Amino acid sequence: MLEISGLQVKYGEIHALRDVSLKVRAGSIVAVVGANGAGKSTLMLTIAGLLPPAAGQILYEAKPLPRQAYEVLARGICLVPERRRLYANLTVRENLLMGAFLRRDQKGIRADLERMYKLFPILHERLKQYAGTLSGGEQQMAAIARGLMSRPRLLLLDEPSLGLAPLMVQNVFKTVREIRDQGTTIVLAEQNAFEALAMADDALVLETGRVIVAGSGRDLLNDPLVRKAYLGIKH
Repeated sequence: MLEISGLQVKYGEIHALRDVSLKVRAGSIVAVVGANGAGKSTLMLTIAGLLPPAAGQILYEAKPLPRQAYEVLARGICLVPERRRLYANLTVRENLLMGAFLRRDQKGIRADLERMYKLFPILHERLKQYAGTLSGGEQQMAAIARGLMSRPRLLLLDEPSLGLAPLMVQNVFKTVREIRDQGTTIVLAEQNAFEALAMADDALVLETGRVIVAGSGRDLLNDPLVRKAYLGIKH
């Protein structure tokens, strides 16, 4: 579905990503884990068309990915950014509708709103509430729902558990699995390596912009280097 080869991204003279390669199979969850500053968000922003690559190739459904973010979104790739980035002074319903701004199928939009209410019941209770007044967990649910309103085939989730209470973290990851089970492919960038790898079909670890290990989620959970450096498990 998505194939990245030899990707390099620079901030001025600083290499944020170096020779990153990645394959995403349709219907899978792919986890990208690593410490803060490893390049996870840079990778997500580049796939979404918000950062230009310095070198390398990104193919989506066997075609080169467009360079403009709105064109990437129109192709079926949507980014749910780190720290939610909701419109604080709009209601929950208005935020969800913003996710469908490229769409013109009003019947389909109404149907998808109902689907979001079933997937995130708390949002149905908060429809007329300003997004800025929601709790952190509720804001994350609203951000994911807003992304899904574009009907993406590939959903990019950047640090969805960041700053959330443990119980809400579990709810978010449960929802991620449900979204995949409903047919959406997911790339998940996470500092919570254990939870991300536990649910991932495939995974990679980034360190200072490089892929240091890649494989199935299960393989990385059992990799001694990953267990020691990223999971805090010494044996």
